[in-house]
Amino acid sequence: MTTLPQTTFEQMDIDGIAAIEGRVVIFVAPDGSMDAGAKRVDRLTKKAVSRLAGSKKFEDAEPGSSHMIGFPVGMAAEAVQVVKLSRKPTASDARKAGAAVSRAGTDTAVSVIAPTMARIGDVALGMVLRAYDFSAYRTGGNDGEPDPALTVYVNDTDAAKAEYAPLEAQAQGVIFTRDLTNEPANVLTTTEFAERLVGLRELGVEVEVLEEPELEKLGMRTLLGVGQGSESPSKVVVMQWNGGGDEAPFALVGKGVVFDTGGISIKPGPGMEEMTMDMGGAGVVSGVMKSIATRKAKANVVALVGLVENMPDGKAQRPGDVVKTMKGDTVEIINTDAEGRLVLADVLWYTQERFKPSAMVDLATLTGAVIIALGHENAGTFSNDDSFVGDFLKAAKEEDEGAWRLPLSPDYDRLLKNRIADMSNIGGRPAGSITAAQFLQRFVKEGTPWIHLDIAGVAYVAKGTTLSNKGATGWGVRALDRLIRDRFEV
Repeated sequence: MTTLPQTTFEQMDIDGIAAIEGRVVIFVAPDGSMDAGAKRVDRLTKKAVSRLAGSKKFEDAEPGSSHMIGFPVGMAAEAVQVVKLSRKPTASDARKAGAAVSRAGTDTAVSVIAPTMARIGDVALGMVLRAYDFSAYRTGGNDGEPDPALTVYVNDTDAAKAEYAPLEAQAQGVIFTRDLTNEPANVLTTTEFAERLVGLRELGVEVEVLEEPELEKLGMRTLLGVGQGSESPSKVVVMQWNGGGDEAPFALVGKGVVFDTGGISIKPGPGMEEMTMDMGGAGVVSGVMKSIATRKAKANVVALVGLVENMPDGKAQRPGDVVKTMKGDTVEIINTDAEGRLVLADVLWYTQERFKPSAMVDLATLTGAVIIALGHENAGTFSNDDSFVGDFLKAAKEEDEGAWRLPLSPDYDRLLKNRIADMSNIGGRPAGSITAAQFLQRFVKEGTPWIHLDIAGVAYVAKGTTLSNKGATGWGVRALDRLIRDRFEV
């Protein structure tokens, strides 16, 4: 598993700046003003920083952008990186600035000079998240040598460490999610996925793995139907974090299809290799649990993930099959590639039957239609509760994780009508993301506040984002961690 870059906070020594090797990072405000550390670097470099700050190039640059001064006169450093950032930045700008530090490379020691910078914890978070690189299967690399250190020099180390601690817990969860989502399916089988979640017991999470015989006894026939063509056994992993007294738990439910060929309704070959990310919803749920356990959240949270593999085989589920859900409704399988909603239907129902949650969120890389609607900038957001979804959208906005609410309406239910069963598992091409959400809503009990997040466009991207390289993003961990902190912690 990928480890976070070693980030330490050290006491600022203005007189020692000249001797620092590697890359030195300083911050200059849009108006050219500097803190004491940046001023010292400016003096050491014979006003090179001032000349840069007064240039049109710096004036036109966006907040969080950076410029390099190579092999500066008067310093031992290989380079000075000048990052444009207000002395009192927003959290978003601070994270962008941190990301700019890592985007410039981490092949040498990086020393950030920030004696009095506000939101230094967010700067460090941006550095750590953008430094992530999934390199487990690339030979060579750094031959086992540890990555160069990220050192942040501040005046008050205790305050900086306290500010960063909950954000570091977030980062731990994001990295866990990214690793799970990036793993190839021959490594991250359903069994291996479950074993990694069992590892969360070390943090105090109660973890239970439900195997196929128990799932059969419980009546999870739609979930089992998805996985019946695979050699990997289907599982449901139940995680519980008890940090909030006797309060009813907040529930998270994730789709964990470790690989999705589409089953008998097989997908086109081009791009199928990316279907290792079809467990992205379960990955986010797992990352949130790691975050809240790491920071010892004072909340009760349960998280359940349905782990299956959707493969074509002589035993695989067929179009035209009729299956009965745990709830008791019947579904005709029109397309075996619409399998995620079948997994979630049973797990959602089981979650409510067993835990009676105060509120519930499910996450899934569910539909390609949501990418057509919202691109890769926003997750599709559906809910039966305006207050609950409002709190989530506020948390997502504060964490810079794009989310956009789409409608639910009984008018769409007619698209799921079926001739021989209670419903079809797809509603056709029109409003594909909405009909998928309408399908799931049938398995949400009346009175349970619920949000469905379709993360197909945001869980895994072909181009890097501000805080991530291409591949898995870990979208949703930060927003849900904040939602738990703001709404459910006692």
